[in-house]
Amino acid sequence: MRIIFAGTPETAVVSLLALIESEHEVVAVITRPDARSGRGQTLHPSPVAIAASERKIPVLKYSHLRDPSFHQELKSLAPDVCAVVAYGALIPSEILMLPKFGWINLHFSLLPAWRGAAPVPFAIKSGDEITGATTFQIDEGLDTGPVYGVVTERIDREDTAGTLLSKLAVSGAQLLVQTLSGISNGDLRPVAQNSADATFSPKITSVDTQINWEQPALAIERAIRAYTPEPGAWTSLAGERIQLGPITILDTDLAGSAGELIITKHEVFVVTGSTAIKLGLVRPAGKKQMQAADWARGARLSSGAVFSLSKS
Repeated sequence: MRIIFAGTPETAVVSLLALIESEHEVVAVITRPDARSGRGQTLHPSPVAIAASERKIPVLKYSHLRDPSFHQELKSLAPDVCAVVAYGALIPSEILMLPKFGWINLHFSLLPAWRGAAPVPFAIKSGDEITGATTFQIDEGLDTGPVYGVVTERIDREDTAGTLLSKLAVSGAQLLVQTLSGISNGDLRPVAQNSADATFSPKITSVDTQINWEQPALAIERAIRAYTPEPGAWTSLAGERIQLGPITILDTDLAGSAGELIITKHEVFVVTGSTAIKLGLVRPAGKKQMQAADWARGARLSSGAVFSLSKS
């Protein structure tokens, strides 16, 4: 099949490469416009744009897919199907059926679970033991279209959003290739989702990622893994924001109030709403990531300091 691929982040590159190496033909790539990043805030192309350009595949960068010029370009490319992986914007309804087989999305959850922008963090934060990836036909709803295929993945105890997404990117890419092949040869028919079972994973905000130390240790530990490496779980001390890496839950509690630090020569512990936790890597604002004990030593902290409990 002639495929147009729509995607933006590094996660989507895995699927793009799998399609390039398949029996299908990727005739063009759609990705988000170049974004500013780094200290100089210079413009950088997306990982998908870079991967496509390196392979001499035409790259289309539109701020809005409602642009009439994009519609004309889409028609002229005459794709059989458009494959979408983490593109980062909704597909307008007026172009959903321009390709012969429409737009097929690879979503990193077992739909109808965790429809929306952040399925992997929500699966980890909610304590799910199994997640996966789903290919489905895009319709006018948000991740509501009929399903073509699924692949499952166990969430390991140490998984962060980053490690889990890396695994799903690989297994999901193979699922996407298999789905498009099945559609092409007529073997696959989509099955409607049961919307009564739907759960939702909206876009994560900075307020969402601030740790509430009055919560149980397990909830805190899951939240930190869910927001690692991006956007990063955080707390504050004396008005300074501290980003937190994965932590260790202690078997016993330590005396003190929620958010209170207990500092030894080599370790930093924090009291929670249940058992205490031990901090791992931290990153103070404007500094590099470091071990918690090194941070405490450099900041000249002592036991009794308290992380903020309030939400910003």
